[in-house]
Amino acid sequence: MLRFCCLLYLAVSVFCSIEKYSRKDFPPGFIFGSGTSAYQVEGAASEDGRSPSVWDTFAHQGFANGATGDVAADQYHKYKEDVKLMVKTGLDAYRFSISWSRLIPNGRGSINPKGLQYYNNLINELISHGIQPHVTLYHYDHPQVLEDEYGGWVSRKIVEDFTYYADVCFREFGDRVAYWTTLNEPNVLLIAGYDTGSLPPKHCSPQFGFNCTKGNSSTEPYLVAHHSLLAHASAFRLYWEKYQDKQHGFIGINVFIYWLIPLTNSTKDVIATQRAQDFMLGLIVNPLVFGDYPDIAKKNVGLRLPTFTGYESKQVKGSFDFLGLNHYASVYVKDNSNSLKLENRDYWADMAVELIYDQPFMKPWGLQAALEYVKQVYGNPPIYIHENGLKTVRNSSLEDISRVKYLHSYIGSLLDAVRNGSNARGYFTWSFLDLFELLDGYDSSYGLYYVDLDDPELKRYPKLSAYWYSHFLKGGSATSPDKTIQLGKKFSFLSQNLLFQ
Repeated sequence: MLRFCCLLYLAVSVFCSIEKYSRKDFPPGFIFGSGTSAYQVEGAASEDGRSPSVWDTFAHQGFANGATGDVAADQYHKYKEDVKLMVKTGLDAYRFSISWSRLIPNGRGSINPKGLQYYNNLINELISHGIQPHVTLYHYDHPQVLEDEYGGWVSRKIVEDFTYYADVCFREFGDRVAYWTTLNEPNVLLIAGYDTGSLPPKHCSPQFGFNCTKGNSSTEPYLVAHHSLLAHASAFRLYWEKYQDKQHGFIGINVFIYWLIPLTNSTKDVIATQRAQDFMLGLIVNPLVFGDYPDIAKKNVGLRLPTFTGYESKQVKGSFDFLGLNHYASVYVKDNSNSLKLENRDYWADMAVELIYDQPFMKPWGLQAALEYVKQVYGNPPIYIHENGLKTVRNSSLEDISRVKYLHSYIGSLLDAVRNGSNARGYFTWSFLDLFELLDGYDSSYGLYYVDLDDPELKRYPKLSAYWYSHFLKGGSATSPDKTIQLGKKFSFLSQNLLFQ
C-alpha cells in the first residue's frame, strides 16, 4: 500500500497544465502518427483468398450492433488515397495491423499471394511517401480455422502457429518495417474474449458472461495470458536471433492502461487500486519485466494461474524493446474483497474490485500519471502511446470540437510526462479514419476523418480535429482549442477543406 500511495502522490504532484506548446517542445525524433486495425478498416473480407477470422464470425452472428467489417472503410482498395491523406495531414508514422487470415488463410502453411501483395503494396506506398509503417501482428483477429481446431489462445498450440506467422511477416516485410508489435491488448483479450465473452471468440462460463456456448471464465483468462506471453516471447526471440542483425528493427507488445484512482482515501480502496493495477497491467507487464506474475495474482488465483518454468521465465523476461500503451480514460476503483469468498471465481472476482466509470472520465492528467507509474514501477522502458482518442456519436458533422479539446489536453499531458523523465518516444491518435468500431459497429467514431458510408465511393472528409492535428504536426503552436476552432472557421475549413486542397 505504501508503494502505491507514494506513486500516486508522485504521479499527481508532477501534473502541470500546458495551454500552449508545439511539437518542437518534444524531443528530436519523437514520432507522431495515427492508427487503425485490419478488420476495422480494410474491408474486402472475402476477397482475394482471405479466410474468416474470429471477428468475422462474431460480427456475422450479430454481436457487433448488427454490423460487420465486410466493407469497413475499404482501405484494401483505397490505401493509396488514404496514404495521400496521411501525407497531407503530416503524419510521421502509420500504425496498422496485418490480418493473419489474409496473409495465411489456414493459420499455418501456405502464404496467400494476394494478401502478401496487398501488404507489400501498402508498406511500399507508406515508405515512398516518407511515412514509417508501425506494424501490429495481432489485433483480436486470429483465423477462425485455428479457433475451430484447438480453441485459439486457450491452447499452447497457438505459440507455434503465431511464431510461424510472425516469421513470415519478419521475412517478407522486415526489410522495410522497423517497428513491430506482436499483440494488441492481450490484457483486454483475456477479459473480454475469455471471461465475459463480450468480444470474440466469445468464451465464458454462463454465470459470468453473455450468451456463450463454450468457455471457462475461471481458468481460460489465465491460459490466454500465459500463452500470449509465451507466443510474444517466442516471436521476440526469433526476431532477435534471425533478423535483427540485418533489419535493425524493434519489437514490442501493446497493453491497455487506465489510470486507476481510489474511489475514497480508505485503506481498502487504496489497496484495491494497487490490486487492480497488478491484475489489469501487471498480469502482462510483470512477467516481461520481472519474469513472473504479480504476487497478488498468484495468491488470489492459486493453481488456476499457470506457472513459468525457469526457461520460460528467462525467455519472457526482457522480451521487449518497447511497450505500446493504449490509454483513453481514468476510472475509480472501489474495493470488493467480498468476491474472494466465492467458491467459483472468474477474473473479476479474483481481482476483487469494482470499477466506477465517472462522467466525465476523460482526465488528461491520467495519461501523465499512468506514464509516471510505468516509469517508477517498471524501470522507465521506451514507450509508444499507440492509441489515444475520443469516442463520439458517428454523424456527418465535421466540427468535432470535443475531440480537438481532448487531443490538445492529452498531448499536453504527454509533454508534461516527457518533461518529467518519461521515456515516451511516440504518440498515435486513434483513429485515422472513422472505422468499424467493434461492438458499436458504425454508431460511434474516433476518426480524424469522416467516412461517408452512404457514398458508394466511401469518400473521406477531414474533421476539425484533422485540421488541429495537422497544424500541430507541421510546427504550429497548439494553443487553446477555442483559438484553433476560430482559426478553422475563419479559413472555412469545414466547408472547403482548404488545408487539404
